[in-house]
Amino acid sequence: MPTFRSDLYIKVFENRMLARNIARREAVEISAERAFSHPRMLVGDFVEAQRCLKKAVATANGPGLVLRTRILIQPMEKIEGGLTQVEERLFIELALGGGAAKAIVWIGQPLSDEAVQEKLR
Repeated sequence: MPTFRSDLYIKVFENRMLARNIARREAVEISAERAFSHPRMLVGDFVEAQRCLKKAVATANGPGLVLRTRILIQPMEKIEGGLTQVEERLFIELALGGGAAKAIVWIGQPLSDEAVQEKLR
């Protein structure tokens, strides 16, 4: 049976991502085939980070048809002092390019499944 909507919580670490499917309450960890992090930035290679994110989204969504994926993306490292406007835009574009119909960047404490869904509304 196809799933028409999916909410994902993506945590970005150096060269890896943790994607949690909120409805299925399952998480998958995907490591980048090539490094996407840079010593000064969490994402230094946008193309490689997007490749990793697409794989995380596909794995977290599982088999079947998903027409609308909403993503809350949270950088977990190299965020001292908050994100610049450029970095925030990078994470939004990363999520949208990874298949999100809606993307939100979150900085703060890790969220519960219910809090993720609330923020995606």
